[in-house]
Amino acid sequence: MRPVLVLPEAIWLGILAHCLDGQPHEACGLLAGHPADGRVLRWYPTANAAASARVYTVEPRDHLRADRDAGAAGLQIMGVFHSHTHTDAYPSATDLAQAPDPTWHYVVVSLRHETPALRSYRLADGKIAEEPVVVDDR
Repeated sequence: MRPVLVLPEAIWLGILAHCLDGQPHEACGLLAGHPADGRVLRWYPTANAAASARVYTVEPRDHLRADRDAGAAGLQIMGVFHSHTHTDAYPSATDLAQAPDPTWHYVVVSLRHETPALRSYRLADGKIAEEPVVVDDR
């Protein structure tokens, strides 16, 4: 079965808003849920420790807080999102090289055009595989 990322509409809107608010830098955050079904149940906006328009680094303290909160709720960190301020919603060579977990969902939000574009990928063994994103209004 092909992996799918399921985002509740409120989380999808929150991610887009966080990315827009982070300009001119790349914004980032973490996604939590039950990895087996691809459904995101919580999202954690984080600071970009790199404070850069070209790269992102999830602030380590924010990552720790998200991991602890997700664990306390019986969830797992299952992905990361970040924005590309001037390029398409496609992982860069840096994104691919820095991908920490091949089971994670890697969400990229492009702010290149007036309307943000959100896409999700699996990054493993130097390969990029796009996966469908379902925005669920339940």
